[in-house]
Amino acid sequence: MNSENNISNRYDVLVVGFGPAGAVAAGMLGARGHSTLVVDRLTDIYDKPRAIAIDHEILRHFDNMGIADEVLRHTAPFTASQHFGAQGQLIRRIDMVPAPYPLGYTPSMVFTQPPVEAILRRHAESFDCVAVELGTEMVGLDQRVEEAVATLKDASGNIRTVTAKYVIGCDGASSRVRELSGMRLEDLVFDEPWLVVDVQVHDPTLAKLPQTSAQFCDPSRPTSYIMGPKNHRRWEIMLLPDENPREMEKPENVWRLLSPWLTPEEGELWRAAAYRFHALVADEWRRGRVLIAGDAAHQQPPFIGQGMCQGLRDVSNLVWRLDRVLKEQSSEALLDTYTVERKRHVQTLTGKIKAIGQMICERNPAAAAARDARILAEGDGKPLTITRQEIVPPIEEGLLAADGTPARGLLFPQPAIVEGASTRLLDRFTGPNWRLILDGRRIGAGEGEALVGGIDGIVIKAVAPEGEEAVDPAALREKDGVLSAWFDRHGAVAALVRPDHYVFGAAQNVQALRQQIADLHARLA
Repeated sequence: MNSENNISNRYDVLVVGFGPAGAVAAGMLGARGHSTLVVDRLTDIYDKPRAIAIDHEILRHFDNMGIADEVLRHTAPFTASQHFGAQGQLIRRIDMVPAPYPLGYTPSMVFTQPPVEAILRRHAESFDCVAVELGTEMVGLDQRVEEAVATLKDASGNIRTVTAKYVIGCDGASSRVRELSGMRLEDLVFDEPWLVVDVQVHDPTLAKLPQTSAQFCDPSRPTSYIMGPKNHRRWEIMLLPDENPREMEKPENVWRLLSPWLTPEEGELWRAAAYRFHALVADEWRRGRVLIAGDAAHQQPPFIGQGMCQGLRDVSNLVWRLDRVLKEQSSEALLDTYTVERKRHVQTLTGKIKAIGQMICERNPAAAAARDARILAEGDGKPLTITRQEIVPPIEEGLLAADGTPARGLLFPQPAIVEGASTRLLDRFTGPNWRLILDGRRIGAGEGEALVGGIDGIVIKAVAPEGEEAVDPAALREKDGVLSAWFDRHGAVAALVRPDHYVFGAAQNVQALRQQIADLHARLA
């Protein structure tokens, strides 16, 4: 079956799964000119919402892809989530960081998945080097020294083989790619049964519902309430030990659970699905020429809406590495840092989400009362407000400058750059490339250019606040001082920024910058 004569096509990358992670991976690979085949066993987009939250990091990638404006038509700001204790008292708020927004977009958003997923697919399909085959399942995978051979079966049962230099499994929680490559899931010890209910609420009823998202931490029945775009409202309702998940999906039981908020006459039931909220992470994310991303690599409880965001972080982290390896700018060793970075990030964030989930899921009334008192005590008796952005961690290890380097692993800010009477975001001037961004008040682009000649495709820009003096007269001018405040906060004059917008390191002076550049050059080889 796998003889040379039976191999029908050869590609740089085979992407298995055409959900959000697979579509973004294919689009990013297509934009970089790599021949890519995407297969998915399903023939169409699932027409019900599953993911509901995205954040400014993901919108930044969508902007880099040229689709942010399309996506934004299907989004709305994520309202603050108010946490109510066992007695119905407000105990905490989770909100977003205030304006001016550090990445140029509303930090937390809700969205409608089916039309956004269609946008992601159209973007991937727009590249001549990307081929998409729906109704096609990968049933076999064989790794060789210089390629992987995949056996594909189409909807008619026809079998053929294709080869790819690399395979990315974006094929979901029951990933066939993960299974066939021998990667295993590690249990991070969270397993709770919940019912997720989506309703299109009729206009006259919207006013009587909560006007902000909420967590009802009632030990008798913990429940989450999320305000989606327009008339979309979601309830996530914990199921009790004696309740059959399949029975609880039935409309009569769903409406009984929703009765404290609305009646069947006040909205249209869009979806009701029982899930077990898991916390799982793959032991490995790469074996040879096979890599996994998204739900294939990790699953986590949904309590701060980071599930899909994590999958898109995976592929944005992976694709620029694959791009360099496929173009022979870096060795395959660069791919090893993919697992290091993303697994650690997922473990850290999942730990934080688990802690929030365990707080919400407390079923013991005495323990719930003690929880409420403890949370209120943290705010001296008043509800504290924390931000979703402080919950999401930086990159902690991987392709980063040495420990102790300022800003290593943080997301780099994206200020609005003044351009005549209008503004454009910084990435429009640099693209999603390796960047050396300089504090234009202290150092000029010419000095930076003299230092980084050995790094392929790096972009150098100096940025200074509008109206302030700059040592570089050609420096870009930022509107709100977001970047200058960031440089001041970190005591830095320059930052080396990766294509996925994470900071390799920030330098406090030219000598430190020279050392970081030498380190980066060696590690990208």
